[in-house]
Amino acid sequence: MTGLASSGQLRASFLRWSLFVVPAVLFLGFFSGQLANSGPGNLWFSDLVKPSLYPPPAVFGIVWSVLYVLIGFALVLVITARGAPGRKAAIVAFVVQLLLNLAWSPLFFGAHQMLAALVLLGVLDLAIVVTVVLFRKVRPLAAALLLPYLAWCLFATLLNAQFLAANPGGQPPQVDVALNS
Repeated sequence: MTGLASSGQLRASFLRWSLFVVPAVLFLGFFSGQLANSGPGNLWFSDLVKPSLYPPPAVFGIVWSVLYVLIGFALVLVITARGAPGRKAAIVAFVVQLLLNLAWSPLFFGAHQMLAALVLLGVLDLAIVVTVVLFRKVRPLAAALLLPYLAWCLFATLLNAQFLAANPGGQPPQVDVALNS
C-alpha cells in the first residue's frame, strides 16, 4: 500500500500518541520534583534567602503543568510527522533536553548544588533552542509550542543565578544561636 493516510487516520494517530506521550511527560516532570523533594516543603530550600523575582510557590506547579502538557503535544506533533526530514534528530534532541530538565530538580533541591544546577540550566537552555530549531524543520507549530517552555527555563536560569547570589556558597545563611547559661 503506497497511499497517504487519510485525515481521519492522522487525527486518530495524533490522539493515540497524545494519550500516551502527554501524561508520560507530565508524570516524568512531577516524578523528578517529588524525587528531589522540590519546593517550599524542602527544609533546605525554606531556609534560603529568596530573590525578589521569586514568584509565589503555587505558580511553579501551575506553570510546569501547563508547560509539560505543551511540550508533550509538541513532541506528539513531531512523532506523528512520519517521513518528515529531520524527524529522528528532533526526537533525539527532545529526549536530551527532557533528561536535562529532569536532572535539575534533584541537582538543585536534592543535592543542594546551586552552581552545578545553574550550569545545567545553561546547557538546558541551549538544548531547548536546538530542539526548537529542529522541531521547526519538522512542524513549525511544534516549535511554537516549545517557546513558552524556553522562556520559563530562561527565567529559571536567572532565578537560579539570583538564588546563588543571595545564598553564597549555595547554602542558607547561618543563624547564630546564643545559648543562655
